[in-house]
Amino acid sequence: MSDTPSLLIGGNACGHFLMDASMANRHGLIAGATGTGKTITLQNLTENFSRLGVPVFLADVKGDLSGLAAPGSTHPKIDARVKQLNIDGFQFRSVPTVFWDMFGSKGHNIRTTISDMGPLLLGSLLELNDTQSGVLYACFKVADDNGWLLLDLKDLRSMLSWLADNARELKSEYGNISSSSIGAIQRKLLVLEEQGAEHFFNEPAIELDDLIKTDFSGNGVVNVLDVTKLIHESPKLYACFLIWLLAELFENLPEVGDADRPKFVLFFDEAHLIFDDAADVLVKKIEQVVRLIRSKGVGVYFVSQSPMDIPEDILGQLGMKIQHALRAFTPKDKKMVKASAASFRQNPEINTEQLITELGVGEALVSVLDADGKPTPVELVYIKPPESRIGPLTDAERAEYITRSPYKGRYDKVIDRESAYELLKQKAEKLAESNAQTAAKKPAAKRQSTRQTPVEAMVKSVARSMGSQIGRQIIRGILGSLFGKR
Repeated sequence: MSDTPSLLIGGNACGHFLMDASMANRHGLIAGATGTGKTITLQNLTENFSRLGVPVFLADVKGDLSGLAAPGSTHPKIDARVKQLNIDGFQFRSVPTVFWDMFGSKGHNIRTTISDMGPLLLGSLLELNDTQSGVLYACFKVADDNGWLLLDLKDLRSMLSWLADNARELKSEYGNISSSSIGAIQRKLLVLEEQGAEHFFNEPAIELDDLIKTDFSGNGVVNVLDVTKLIHESPKLYACFLIWLLAELFENLPEVGDADRPKFVLFFDEAHLIFDDAADVLVKKIEQVVRLIRSKGVGVYFVSQSPMDIPEDILGQLGMKIQHALRAFTPKDKKMVKASAASFRQNPEINTEQLITELGVGEALVSVLDADGKPTPVELVYIKPPESRIGPLTDAERAEYITRSPYKGRYDKVIDRESAYELLKQKAEKLAESNAQTAAKKPAAKRQSTRQTPVEAMVKSVARSMGSQIGRQIIRGILGSLFGKR
């Protein structure tokens, strides 16, 4: 084997199949139908990166990636695959793991603020139309101009209410702010809150440096975000969090140029959720970040059932492709198989389109970038089994890992510092107090009695009687003339 850092993906009759670690920041795709081995491949790659000292962030959709924190155990199929691939030094061992959970039940709380999320991502999360998005942008601009922090959902709600109350004064500088748009945004915020977003939009916000760590042995720390609950209750929030994390890394990490391995790697499972119903401007933003973030030493790996789940402009930037089996039962399935086969650099010795439907569990068609950055011809590869546990930790094991975590206590308690909600509340209280003082200083107007004297009452009564009698006589006179009566 070469001294150049590499990742052992698996092997075949030609020997071990390796990926040059210096090309690992050119991103990648792991695709395949349910039950074909995508999770095992993801777990194997994660271990590879960790052994090379590369920190990893991944989303645990099914709850079984927590097994990375525990050593695996012998199994006839694992033993057979290790022997088949002739892997020297294979041993069951864990990787250093930190658990995160947006709800705080299966890991440390992971949070960010409304301001850090920004109006573009937040508008996509709330599924706002153009008019409503414009109002949201105005809300952020007014908050910035006045130095009011938007940290949590109550800050944003109070800010929107203040905009509605002061829309006339703000119109000349910030444009029309309609109460109907604000009402629509407020209603959507209530729905988002019901889905648990108040756990995410808060402080203390996650420090990016806490995700990019190595342990005392030089192994990259693996950050596992449990999204088993989140992905069902609020898939949009899951997608927006991943996009936010990607954008934050791009904006905050320094340029590293070409290196022999990545600085950080992210795996985005159920990647189709990121792009489903996403606005064009958001997809273009993701494309831009994916295109440029490799210069920051960050590798992004999408995990989904089909390459067609990924926009074409982004798919074209993915250097590594691992395709597990696909099923071709319907015309749509056949189209998917054909597109998947066409995404590889063809190998004249392999019928890629046919083989995709015949792959067994733990087998994949793989193409990576060589040392010159060119894609290699597609090959059939038997995926190396992971050294960590296949399957989840028990609740007791997970709780023990969380207790021994270096971040124990750092993110557990919510901090509610002074922000837009408190400042606007103080502003309203001062205004109410000022109005009360003004009203107290204003002299009371002399009250005029509405009570009638006996003479006034008598005069009004006579006048009403006279008016009624004269009126009846006039009407009768008119009707008599019309009908010829006297």
